[in-house]
Amino acid sequence: MSADRWPAGAECLFDGNAVRRALDEQARRVEAQLAGTQDITLMVLMNGGMFPAIELGRRLRLPLKFDHVHATRYRGATRGGELRWGRWPDSVSGTVLLVDDIFDEGYTMQAVRQRLLDEGADQVITVALTVKQHDRGLARDWIDDAALTVPDRYVFGCGMDWHGYWRQLDAIWALEEGS
Repeated sequence: MSADRWPAGAECLFDGNAVRRALDEQARRVEAQLAGTQDITLMVLMNGGMFPAIELGRRLRLPLKFDHVHATRYRGATRGGELRWGRWPDSVSGTVLLVDDIFDEGYTMQAVRQRLLDEGADQVITVALTVKQHDRGLARDWIDDAALTVPDRYVFGCGMDWHGYWRQLDAIWALEEGS
């Protein structure tokens, strides 16, 4: 696949301004939830969580440590498979704010959350930039906070990729239905 190829028929669901407003609102909610909490680590679920974690972290007026985990079910594909563990932090403690790009079926975030708790986190607060509307996987309200809701289509931008590309976009795009 050519790196300069744009998905035919892609539709912009949320422009950059809408994404920024949603992140501003999410930051207010998360900051209120974390009020008075000490020892907070913003834990990025790589690779997709990089964009929303940086954008959310910039908006939080709290002392934060940053770290990351790498666990994936996609590996560049458009459908999830078996969970594969990559990088894991040397130690885990305190409150962990686990950030990802999208809550689709939720199994990756669920596994990472459980492992963080098993390895010493006092609590894990789960957030994603987007939650996908469908009835597969975990319940849509399993996640603690999502900034935006997207339809049950393949989406990219703002950390989400299309065949490894276009994570850097400040807008959220969707492939044509049925793609």
